[in-house]
This record gives sequence, structure tokens and C-alpha cells, in this order.
Amino acid sequence: MIDRRTFVAAGSAAVLAAAIAGPARAAGSSIAGPAHRFLFSGINGQPLPLSAFAGRLILVANTASQCAYTGQYRDLQALHETYGSRGLVVIGTPSNDFGGQEPGSEDEIAGFCTAEYGVTFALTTKVRVRGGEAHPFYRWAAETLGTLNAPRWNFHKYLVGPDGRLLKAFPSAVSPRDPRVVAAIEANLPG
Repeated sequence: MIDRRTFVAAGSAAVLAAAIAGPARAAGSSIAGPAHRFLFSGINGQPLPLSAFAGRLILVANTASQCAYTGQYRDLQALHETYGSRGLVVIGTPSNDFGGQEPGSEDEIAGFCTAEYGVTFALTTKVRVRGGEAHPFYRWAAETLGTLNAPRWNFHKYLVGPDGRLLKAFPSAVSPRDPRVVAAIEANLPG
């Protein structure tokens, strides 16, 4: 088992290396890839590398516990339950970037998500999702799909294909169970 200090040091080095490397552009494509090179820290402090989900579809959403969209946790959990066995991985990335709506500690966030919404999908430690200090995944996503598809509020969602390509972005107001999200998930499930 890796202790939290070792992971933070190793994770920081991996994230720094990914940030320095920058996004790789596919030939003839404006879509950068792959997302699998990025590393998050799970809310429990354990490594959460996106490479662990290569071959699976990934839905990443920046989350907050005190937002008008917080009820979307329920919808993200429903997607996890419906499509998890078919290859969908849901990852929530708590962020305090918008309106200070995620002020709690990782333990408080995890407790809230479990008690209020029965969340069993992966959650990361709190991350920045905008600006120069944004997590490298979010900087890459904004560069890949353009700043108009960058998070403007909590519960912005990115869909990453099984090959690590960034497929789509869905703004905060689009529910995870919106027909457009469900159609994109069903069209890109592995196998």
C-alpha cells in the first residue's frame, strides 16, 4: 500500500511530466489525446490514473456539494449503475472554483456524497478546473475542445473514448441523463 505522502510526491511528478509533455495531436485531427496519461488522486488518497481505464468509456464531471446542480450526483450515480458493467467509468472531480461551493475536506465531501446520493463512482481529491492552476486534464480538455467547451460552472462533463480521445463536452445545465449524454454514452461504449 502506498502512503499518502509517497503518492502525492509521485503523483506530482507524473502530473508535472504530463503538463510539460503537452497534448499530442493526432494526425489530421484537431482532437488531442490521449487522456490516459493523466493522473488524479482518489478522494481516499490512492492513485487514480486514467490509464487504469484504457479501453473503457470515461465520463468526468467537476462537482460541488453546495450548488444548484448538486442533484446531478444522483444522475451520475444512475449512469454508473446503468452502464458501469458495460464499460462506463464515472469520475467526479470536486472543485471549489465556482462560487466557493465545495469548501469541505475530502472526508466531508465523501461523507456527503455517500449519505445524500449513495455515490459509489470514483471521486478525486479537490482539483482546480480552470485557469493556469487547473489540473492538467482540464487544461488539456480546454485546449482540445476549445475554451468555449471549458467548465464555466460546476457539473461540466467531459466524455473520453475508450482510446483516450476527448469526444464531447456537456455544460452544467445538461443533466447526465439528458438524451444527448445517454446517446453519446451508448454510441461509444466499448465492444
